[in-house]
Amino acid sequence: MSRQTEGLPTIPPRCLPAHAPDRAPIARLPEGSTDCHCHVFDDASRYPLVQARSYTPAPSPPRDYLAMCEVMGISRTVQVNASVYGFDNRITLDLIAALGQDRARGVAGVAPDVSDAELHALHDGGMRGLRLSTHVQGYGGTQLIHTLGKRVSPLGWHVQVHVAHAQELSELEHSLLASPSPLVFDHLGCVMGKDGVAQAGFQALLRILARRDDCWVKVSSWYRRSARGQFEYDDMLAFVQALVDARPDRVLFGTNWPHPNLFKEEDVPADVDLINTCLRWVPDEGVRRAILVDNPAMLYGFPASDHFSNAVTEEANA
Repeated sequence: MSRQTEGLPTIPPRCLPAHAPDRAPIARLPEGSTDCHCHVFDDASRYPLVQARSYTPAPSPPRDYLAMCEVMGISRTVQVNASVYGFDNRITLDLIAALGQDRARGVAGVAPDVSDAELHALHDGGMRGLRLSTHVQGYGGTQLIHTLGKRVSPLGWHVQVHVAHAQELSELEHSLLASPSPLVFDHLGCVMGKDGVAQAGFQALLRILARRDDCWVKVSSWYRRSARGQFEYDDMLAFVQALVDARPDRVLFGTNWPHPNLFKEEDVPADVDLINTCLRWVPDEGVRRAILVDNPAMLYGFPASDHFSNAVTEEANA
């Protein structure tokens, strides 16, 4: 470190943007299909990034996200307020307001000392959960599951659990079973393909899903966890099959658009490839509909069925 830079804050690395959509999936998604895990990153002068963050996002504005949704056939979105915004949820609230709550909901970053008034304002704005993480800076960690779970349970919110390693779920199993609020587990429980379905964290996740009727898991971001190399994810299929066999009524799907925290072009997946993979993994149309439409509608409170209109898309792009 030079004397000129010594003592200056380190700028987290800038990640790559998502690929522009270039083709539709191999099968039409059912009406009301929901992307349950995604983010947008817009003008930093309007939505400033927190200094203590794990990465610096590439610009990924709502218009680019909605263009992807239109090509893929995704009707609804659940925006996860990204960790780079800390407890500032304005970007997510603004997108929900632009699309309307019949098409968009959100998961917030919430401070431990959040007021009741702020929680109610977030709820009125379309938030239906909060995220805790031991993997990225910006949110609180899993030690807050009970503290914040008690605060948001009266609103019907869930706590979304994002861990650095699936083994943490095994270590937290007793605490997770006793959570005062519903739980949603990110990214297949953050398993690693090389460790197989017998790994302790994944088995703990299956036990939690079996014992609690208010817990959910997202099939998302498996491309980060596969040991197979570029765009070959067959080692992740066994995890998806185990979850579908155990609780098809508690499985969700998320693109993880725009795939933040990736820095090599060859690592950034095409969204159509992810959706096609999921379609192949879940060939039963009834189970597909449950994962893509019915389960999100139950968890996030969407109407029974709807789709983006051109007017709404144009409004969000304005």
